[in-house]
Amino acid sequence: MGRAAAKGAAGCPFCAGHEAETPPEVWALRPDGSAPDTPGWRTRVVPNLYPALGAPAATAAGGSPGAEAGSFASSGDPLLTSRRAGEPDLFSARPATGAHEVLISSPRHVTAMAELDDAEFADAVATWRERMRAHADASCLQLIVNEGGGAGASLEHTHAQLYALPFVPAAVARQRERAGSYAERTAGAGLLADVLVEEVRRKERLVAIDDEAALVCPWASRSPFELRVIPRREAPRFEADAVGGAMIATAMRVLAARFGAPPELNLWVRTAPRGAEQFHWHVDIAPRLTIKAGFELGTGVDINVYPPERAAADLRDCL
Repeated sequence: MGRAAAKGAAGCPFCAGHEAETPPEVWALRPDGSAPDTPGWRTRVVPNLYPALGAPAATAAGGSPGAEAGSFASSGDPLLTSRRAGEPDLFSARPATGAHEVLISSPRHVTAMAELDDAEFADAVATWRERMRAHADASCLQLIVNEGGGAGASLEHTHAQLYALPFVPAAVARQRERAGSYAERTAGAGLLADVLVEEVRRKERLVAIDDEAALVCPWASRSPFELRVIPRREAPRFEADAVGGAMIATAMRVLAARFGAPPELNLWVRTAPRGAEQFHWHVDIAPRLTIKAGFELGTGVDINVYPPERAAADLRDCL
């Protein structure tokens, strides 16, 4: 969907010179050694002013954080051994604790990552990795980018958000288990690595490839022009790797070229969660071109009116 008209830098708390309008920074890339919470930064990280996750409550005597997970499994992991007692708890809940940070991609008032130059883009991705490594003790790290109001962005200045979770979400756990099961059946082969080999061989959903990573429109894409960045060398953790940034930039820019301007979109990084012995990190990008309606919400089955093979061909023409 098209973006709303830009509001501009006036009053934007993420622009250089407006540092006092955010919570105090927890990290910044400052090549000139400038003082915290002043201009002179290239990327800047602050706690989210309206966090989805709160600080953990004090640990009970003799216990440990998250010790009472109720119907959640060990360490808040839904696919590990359940700790349920005999009576089912139909309304189990746990506190939403952890860290929630905002990673500001540029001091310039840029409304889409596609508009960053090469150096700015590299700095932004390096900052993602830096802050993910800072929360290495989390059960699961989820980094996202929302661009455009229709994609959930409350501020137009381009930025990412990082959630350091004390549990492994069910969707991530299923992906971890699927990768592990495939490795067991194939004497150690990587599921996504084998998918990538086949996508490169067939070429019909391949958009671009370089020495580090490939860009594909995934088979059975859930929505039009969905994209996936896959590193060519299997590595479990995005934050521990150093490749793929240029291909993420290619993905964002080719979408902007195809639609004449950066579309509203969501990006998320899938990195190995706790307990993953076999995993292959990747980055997914979903332009917000359609709306999920009653059928999709009621069945969990997505209707994609633009096949990934056609989308890939369109995007290759825009390179």
